[in-house]
Amino acid sequence: MAGFYIWAIRFRLNRKGALRYIFMNRSIRNIMAMAIIFSSSLGFCGAAWSESYRYALVMTGGIGIQENTVLGYERTHRVQPKETLLDIARIYGLGFNELTLLYPEIDPWVPKVGEPLKMPTTWVLPPTKFEEVVINIPEMRLYIFLKKIGMVKTYPIAIGRESFETPLGVHKVVVLEKNPTWVVPPSAKEAYPKAIYPPGPDNPLGDYWVGLSAPHVGIHGTNNPWAIGRRTSRGCIRMYPEHIKFFFNEVNAGTKVEIIYEPVKIGVRDHVIYLEVHPDMYNQIPDIFKHTEELIRVKGLWGNVEWNTVYQCLKTKSGIPVPIGTQMKGGDV
Repeated sequence: MAGFYIWAIRFRLNRKGALRYIFMNRSIRNIMAMAIIFSSSLGFCGAAWSESYRYALVMTGGIGIQENTVLGYERTHRVQPKETLLDIARIYGLGFNELTLLYPEIDPWVPKVGEPLKMPTTWVLPPTKFEEVVINIPEMRLYIFLKKIGMVKTYPIAIGRESFETPLGVHKVVVLEKNPTWVVPPSAKEAYPKAIYPPGPDNPLGDYWVGLSAPHVGIHGTNNPWAIGRRTSRGCIRMYPEHIKFFFNEVNAGTKVEIIYEPVKIGVRDHVIYLEVHPDMYNQIPDIFKHTEELIRVKGLWGNVEWNTVYQCLKTKSGIPVPIGTQMKGGDV
């Protein structure tokens, strides 16, 4: 297989909304799983992809010299006429929160046409015990590990709003259902005119339901894609319609789903140490500075980071990985 090459097609939107393609010759070991899904719910011809990234974890408290826990690469998007930040987020497989964190000064409804925006398409892997599925609440993002081939995929999500917080803990997939019917729970009856929603475009569950062992909680699609990257649900995890279709076929009954709460992530790529910080939206961390210092100490990185940069990251909480130091050579840090 090492000598076998395949062609991958990456589609992008050009200034006129037409699709142009770029062929890339890649070794199958490093090939990205690309997919194009066209959704009629977009006001333009939208492209969404599902990429796999290579990773390497050291399952100890520290960070090993061979570890690779920073995913993705930077992209730049030039704002097109009539685009909103919601449109742009969906094109790049991002949640609304990821762009508003990075660009708090930009009006999300009327960004300046022609302005180049760096897309936050790099992520530090969250901590995991099982390397199956991890949902990290503060970043509103799901990770699915393809452990046998050393790859991982990631998707933006919507989570539970205030008083309906998504439950933390280790759960399992117990139900996989296409075209589900939604029976409106008592807590939602005031917001929905019907008691039962059959499969179809009006169903808030979308076309796929992945039920979890946590009572009344599942991972599902949505008939309101602009909710992704927001706290909008009654505890469930929502995904873009084009993403839940992939995810549904990537899990099985019994797959472990770790729902964690970690606004601070530390990772490494090419011996550079990165820090990624998100807002503490559920107010679970009494002192985020002490919390971060303890994470750095446990990972054995105390003498390897630039502390002024660390504290600046904790203040801005931009949600993107920022380089804060380098690993020592010749073994673990």
